[in-house]
Amino acid sequence: MPKTKNKTTSKNLTYKDAGVNIEVGNKFVKDIKPLVKKTNRPGVMGSIGGFGGLFNLADCGYNNPILVSATDGVGTKLLIAEEVNKHDTIGIDLVAMSVNDIVVQGAEPLFFLDYFATGNLKLDIAKKIIKGIASGVKLANCALIGGETAELPGIYTNNKYDLAGFAVGAVEKNNILPKNNIKAGDSIIALKSSGIHSNGFSLVRKILKNNNILLNDKVKGFPEKSIGNHLLKPTKIYVKSILNEHKLGNIKACAHITGGGLIDNLPRIIPKSLTSVIYGKNIKPNKIFHWLKNIGNVESTEMLKTFNCGIGMCIIVQANKANQVVQNFIKQGEKASIIGKLEDKTNNRDLIIVDEYKIWDR
Repeated sequence: MPKTKNKTTSKNLTYKDAGVNIEVGNKFVKDIKPLVKKTNRPGVMGSIGGFGGLFNLADCGYNNPILVSATDGVGTKLLIAEEVNKHDTIGIDLVAMSVNDIVVQGAEPLFFLDYFATGNLKLDIAKKIIKGIASGVKLANCALIGGETAELPGIYTNNKYDLAGFAVGAVEKNNILPKNNIKAGDSIIALKSSGIHSNGFSLVRKILKNNNILLNDKVKGFPEKSIGNHLLKPTKIYVKSILNEHKLGNIKACAHITGGGLIDNLPRIIPKSLTSVIYGKNIKPNKIFHWLKNIGNVESTEMLKTFNCGIGMCIIVQANKANQVVQNFIKQGEKASIIGKLEDKTNNRDLIIVDEYKIWDR
């Protein structure tokens, strides 16, 4: 039998043939440099494009600094952005998830880095994402000093992408939160969320699917734009208001209400000897949470364990300062209110919600 010849090709293979376009990536870095430059703050050295981001902590005026770091993503909220084809605010979510975690330690976010992975780099989409990230870091008064853009055609298909964020902040050693003087009688203040933020979207998508609701649909109660656009409302960044109040010495502790909701996150900052007592009538969920609970037939406790339900941050303060702290936050543009207090633990429960039904009774 004649030997079978190996198949050959007359074309020399390139990285581009494999789905990775280095030239587009280089153009992307060049295009976003002006956006990144606008986020500079004291401490930033150099510019993006090097092998690492440089930051001089000495330029920030700290005497005995402790570095605080955080990393997070946006979760399946990305799938909402992809389907609605709206990518200009998802970067704000990415920044918020990390800087809000840093500020609850009493720390000032200093710089941020992003990781953007996609199957095929689309410049128009990528620039919108970075524009959102730049907006987020400016809201947090920190700098975007670097990142990584990866084309991974074997992993991501149909123009899908993923995001991760990394933030570093600093706090004087004697100003770290939570403080060690938290006690029974202290008040719990809530800062209003802007909406769902970036947790619970797997349940959101399940609710929509069960009710045959498409993201481009307009639904009862939300007539001005599609439900997808409502769901994409960006996560609120609380950095400036919390740091301003922290400088006054009024904050004992902060909790960022993310995955696990109020039930899981508030006990993380409270001494084991105390119980958080929350009054249901004082929790005022955004309209979107009432809508999800009703059409999804979700029990109250499940809502409180999955979503922020209208509370983006909880602040612990001395009781006789609580009303003034609320007014201070309101002056800084926050919607703030007292929702409960701390009591000595008597029944081994970390958190008690009094009259939970009143949360939804409106």
